[in-house]
Formats: sequence, C-alpha cells, structure tokens
Amino acid sequence: MAKKDIIDELVDIRHPMPRMDEVVEGEEEFFSDWCSEVDRERTAYERDLRDHEEHEEGDWDPLLSEIFAARREMRAAEERMRTLVAYGREFIKPHPYQLKQLAEATGMSISGTRSCYTVDEVAAVARRIGRQPRFRTDDTGE
Repeated sequence: MAKKDIIDELVDIRHPMPRMDEVVEGEEEFFSDWCSEVDRERTAYERDLRDHEEHEEGDWDPLLSEIFAARREMRAAEERMRTLVAYGREFIKPHPYQLKQLAEATGMSISGTRSCYTVDEVAAVARRIGRQPRFRTDDTGE
C-alpha cells in the first residue's frame, strides 16, 4: 500500500467511509448507496485539494487551508443563526417566538439570544423577505 500523505488523511478526516455499525436498524439495504455517495464526496474533495496543491504558488498548506475554511463555515453558520433569530423575534406575526424557545434552539442564554442580532441583521432580513419587521409593543421577551 502506498504511503498516505496529508491530503489522504484529510480526506479520511473530512469524509470518513461509513461503517456498518453506524447504519440505522432497518436501513441496511441503503449502506451500499451511502458508501457510494461518500466515495464520490471523497474523490471530489481529494481532487480539489490536489488541484490546489498543484496550482497554488507559495507555501500552500492543506491543513491550514481546511482550518481556515472551517472557521469561515462557522462564521457563516453563526451569521445565519443570528439572522434566523432576528426573523423569529422581529418578523413573526402576531407574536414573536419566545426568547426561551430561541435560547433553547440556539444553545444560548435568554439574555444572549435577546442581544445576539443587530439592527443591521434585522435590516438584512427585511431586504431578503421584502417586508418590514412587526411593530413591537413591548420587550418582555414573551
């Protein structure tokens, strides 16, 4: 067997091949399809990394590149969550989602949920959905 390099190992980390013990009971017949899908993902991911390695100038590092990508994905997910909380609090009529519900969904405290989004994020939601936020008569959190 050929020696694995860092790209081979990143493929194993990012797209591990399914194991039969991970199959949900009653869905064993789909294991082969699942393996095929993961194999396609692994192949595409490896091809992308190898292309970057070949065409990048300078000291491109596949591990650091993946860590930077993970950080970008985390920031995007956090932004999406704040936008969704803003929508749930500022746009749902006639009553917004309760802070308690949103705190549970986000894994934040109620006070953290209350302050997790900004006026700019409310404006972004308004632009995206084409309407203004509801008129808030109180800020009790209920």
